Parts: sequence; structure tokens; C-alpha cells
Amino acid sequence: MSIVPSLFGGRSSSVFDPFSLDVWDPFKDFPISSWSDVSRETSALVNARVDWKETPEAHVFKADLPGMKKEEVKVEVEAGNILQITGERNVEKEDKNDKWHRVERSSGKFTRRFRLPENAKMDEVKAAMENGVLTITVPKEEVKKPDVKSIEISV
Repeated sequence: MSIVPSLFGGRSSSVFDPFSLDVWDPFKDFPISSWSDVSRETSALVNARVDWKETPEAHVFKADLPGMKKEEVKVEVEAGNILQITGERNVEKEDKNDKWHRVERSSGKFTRRFRLPENAKMDEVKAAMENGVLTITVPKEEVKKPDVKSIEISV
């Protein structure tokens, strides 16, 4: 995670991550008088949480997207080693006879973007969705060990 607080409520960390594109939201803790003040479009899935870990072989991303189908999510790679995850959860159809007591599930569009290091094999990205968890695996190039040449020392 970056030193800048995450708009998406990521784990707090004092480690600077130059690859994170998370943006600080100055209005994060701003009080809202009622949920009717916030449109469902803007409530979106801003709480789509993503974990990013690096293993010796790959960068692995896990995004919690409960209730979403793989057809509602798009994973793309852009020039400059940018991984982008986008999707949309549609608003549940309302019936005139329904009386809502609480609306906590978010709907709308979301986008998460991550800048990957140069060693990422962007042409070999794989994604899978299981039980509302999107897993994206970005293999890493093997680190070449520098060739070491012995030099004979003369007298």
C-alpha cells in the first residue's frame, strides 16, 4: 500500500508502494446527513477490496466482489504495465409495493488500477472468479543472474 491513505480503505501500512495508484479521498470521513443525499451511482463499489502479493513466480491480486458474476467484471492490461479491474453491479429492481428498511449493498461502477513493475509478463495474465473472489495472476520474468567471468591475475 502507499503512504497515501487508500480511497478504498486498504490496510494501513507505512511502507511506500510506488506501484499503487490508490488516491487519497479528502472527503472519506465527511459526514453525510442521509443516504438519500448520495446517489446510488456514486456509491458504486468503492469498497471493492483488493489484496496484492508478490511471490517468487508472480504478482497475485485477489479482489472481493461478492454477488458479482464474471460477466460483470473486466480485467484489462494497458501500455505501461497498468492492470485495470472494472465492473458494474446493477441496482436491484424496485417494486412499488416493497418497503425498504435498509440499503447497505452498493451498486454502480468501480475501477481499480495498478502499475506493475517492469518484470511483469503482461502478455501472460490469467484471471479466475470463484465464490465472489477474483484472482488475477501476473507471472514475473525470471531474474537473470549476471554472468560472472573470472579474471586471471598476472604477476
